[in-house]
Amino acid sequence: MNEASDEQNTDVRRSDEEVDFDLIVLGAGPVGENVADYATKRGLRTAIVEAELVGGECSYWACMPSKALLRSGQALRSARRVAGAREAADGELDVPKVLSRRNAFASHWKDSGQVDWLASAGIELIRGRGRLLDERRVGVGDREFTARSVALATGSVPNLPPIPGLADVGAWGTREATSADEVPPRLIIIGGGVAGVEMASAYASLGSDVVLVARSGLLGKEEPFVGELLESGLAEAGVDVRLGVSPTRIDRDEEGVVHATLDDGSVLKAEEILAATGRRPNTSGLGLAEIGLEDRLSVDETMRVDGTDWLYAVGDANGRALLTHQGKYQARAAGEAIAARVQGTPVEAEPWGRHAATADHRAVPHVVFTDPEVASVGLTEAAAREEGIGISAVEIDLGTIAGAALHADGYSGRAKLVIDDERQVILGATFVGQDVAEMLQSATIAIVGEVPLDRLWHAVPAYPTMSEVWLRLLESYGRPEN
Repeated sequence: MNEASDEQNTDVRRSDEEVDFDLIVLGAGPVGENVADYATKRGLRTAIVEAELVGGECSYWACMPSKALLRSGQALRSARRVAGAREAADGELDVPKVLSRRNAFASHWKDSGQVDWLASAGIELIRGRGRLLDERRVGVGDREFTARSVALATGSVPNLPPIPGLADVGAWGTREATSADEVPPRLIIIGGGVAGVEMASAYASLGSDVVLVARSGLLGKEEPFVGELLESGLAEAGVDVRLGVSPTRIDRDEEGVVHATLDDGSVLKAEEILAATGRRPNTSGLGLAEIGLEDRLSVDETMRVDGTDWLYAVGDANGRALLTHQGKYQARAAGEAIAARVQGTPVEAEPWGRHAATADHRAVPHVVFTDPEVASVGLTEAAAREEGIGISAVEIDLGTIAGAALHADGYSGRAKLVIDDERQVILGATFVGQDVAEMLQSATIAIVGEVPLDRLWHAVPAYPTMSEVWLRLLESYGRPEN
């Protein structure tokens, strides 16, 4: 159902009111850029405010540099898993070349290309740290701007765990880990989430002796077999994985060596320590209290902040799904919704409507670029059962698929589907194994499109590819009876 036209015409459209912009976006990362771009394409006068590099965390300190650090080691290991190639791949990584390639993907931490793109898209860039002064008023340094709408796309910041001494030893965060110009001989990583396991994989491949400490296990929100297979893969790569323990004290001695005392009495030593213990929305210091809001924001399906008719929070800032691609998805919906409201045109905020980020609730795809890779979307079996949905779960050893056996000698991996028995549709899918990331989009489409199982039987996988696992999973579930 479209929103009522009288609401659309009174939300943010003030034809008799002079404003500097139709929309001001705080934060010029990928999410903020997409909000601004989609609103501008619909005819809005848009500005974007950024205190650091245009392009944001993902471009310079997260998605791109981290995957560049990982890729070279993955390529070498892949070659060594195929007879014939194995014999040719008998050298070690050229670490300076890996770091140089990483630097190129991070644009050498210069944002001129992104700045040029903003100009070409017709979006005005305002340099500085933005904050809310009042309703529809934004301050940047000693300047003030007005807008019909404001969107917060300020991303997230790391959580530093309250471990005694950690804040005093110059611990790495993910920024330092992805931008380091030298590989430490030894590295301690605290945290078994995505950043922790990816950086463990990357630095082990670059020659560092890595110890990963994770009290709650590895990727604990995934299917149980994910952590088990990942632990084996990390151990094979040379990572010392310590589960069920955590640091009680961190110190750095006068020679610069970090000492991490664990609660089992053991002491780890390394040149550097990385705290990879999650992130939280970056909403502090934005002036939210001044307009009667708390730092933790809730939004509707168009990303409009609850209780307002002019303020939006998009991407990590709203805490719904802290993933760049999901934030960009929200941004596309929000940018067009903002434009529709400003221009007084219908807003389609019903489930799966053009202005609604419905997939946040049921179809969030994510990939962990470790070895093995982890790719999943939708509900896990445990999450579906907690919701009281009548389901069945089917699993297949990926190594039994002909395409996987061809892909790598001794291929090891697993695939799982969570199926709604009543509706006969897929609710969740998980793949673990070498190069499974590219299989994820088919599962995402099946979930978003609610493709019936009897129709999926007609989606024939090419032979011999790893995608044949889809047929094997359907066979394990059984063909629906007429």
